[in-house]
Amino acid sequence: MEINGIAHVMLTVSRFEKCRDFYRDMLALLGMKPVIDMDGYLYCVGGRTAFGIQQAGEEFADERFVQNRVGLHHVCFRARSREDVDELYEFVKERGVAIVHPPEEGAWAPGYYSVLFEDPDGIRLEINHVPGKGLLGKS
Repeated sequence: MEINGIAHVMLTVSRFEKCRDFYRDMLALLGMKPVIDMDGYLYCVGGRTAFGIQQAGEEFADERFVQNRVGLHHVCFRARSREDVDELYEFVKERGVAIVHPPEEGAWAPGYYSVLFEDPDGIRLEINHVPGKGLLGKS
């Protein structure tokens, strides 16, 4: 068996309105379209995947993401070019979100190029570009 990608990723956020505005704009830039956009829930589809956010329960309204807690570490979107990574970097700079590192090359795979930043809840997001077959191209 070989999977056909990841069907969807759902995040639970405490600052839903700020996150919805951020994700609606960012996901549109990535070519994703909202198919559900209602109070407490946003779900977008495109690029052979789906991505959504939902409002956290009231008892968690003051919490923020902690990267090293058990659970999600970060989400990485795959770009088709280095220029796409640069374009998303400009998008996050304009919105004043926390940028962990600007576009840079990394040792994760040959030609790995990425930017790492945080959403309004502090959830770490990355977009990368790896040319060719990446690690699968190695013998």
